[in-house]
Formats: sequence, structure tokens, C-alpha cells
Amino acid sequence: MGGKRSVRVGEQLLQEIADLLQHKVRDPRVKGVTLTGVRLSRDLKSAKVFFSSMGEAVEVENAQKGLDSATGFIKREVGLRLELRYMPEIEFRHDPSLQYGEDMEKLLDGLDLPKPEDED
Repeated sequence: MGGKRSVRVGEQLLQEIADLLQHKVRDPRVKGVTLTGVRLSRDLKSAKVFFSSMGEAVEVENAQKGLDSATGFIKREVGLRLELRYMPEIEFRHDPSLQYGEDMEKLLDGLDLPKPEDED
């Protein structure tokens, strides 16, 4: 990321998009979406917003399509809420880290490890 300003604007942008997804966007494809981060360009003209969606690849693909179709609405609404000279171009990208963590947890739960004995 860039300097302090891009970090601050990125945090505000992420907060506003999350609020819009929760309260204003009615597309059922984006209901299970969690925003995980944002990467804003140094000149504040482009933003990559990372999201996670639990489920199969088809559900992630549907969430991506839902976010892509809502991008214009989100950009317009965020532009009204934030006072920026230029509204960044928003691009949504899937972040597989939460799904990866869940898969690792399942693997670890499946291991047959000996239980530690109580020491009295």
C-alpha cells in the first residue's frame, strides 16, 4: 500500500462498502460475503477489494458475479459518502485465506493424535 493517506482512505472505503453490502445491496449472491481487505493505489484511483465467501467454488463464483454487478451502485454510493476528489475504480477479488484456514482445521481435526494424560 502507499502512505498514510491511502491507508486511511482504504480503511474508510472498506468500511463503507461493508455497510453497503450489509444494508443496501439486495443481491442474494453477496449475502455470505466477508470483506477481508483493500489495496489502494498510491494515487487513490484504483482499489482492489478482497472478499471471502465460504462454500463451494460455484458459490464463490456467484458471489464474484454479484459483486461485479453491484460495483457501479457501490461506487456511486461510496462517492456520495466519502469526500474524495476522485472515486477509485473498484475491483473485487476473491481471498481464499479463510477457506484455506477452514480446510487446514478440518485436516488437523482428522488427525488421530494421542490425548495428553492428566498428571496428578
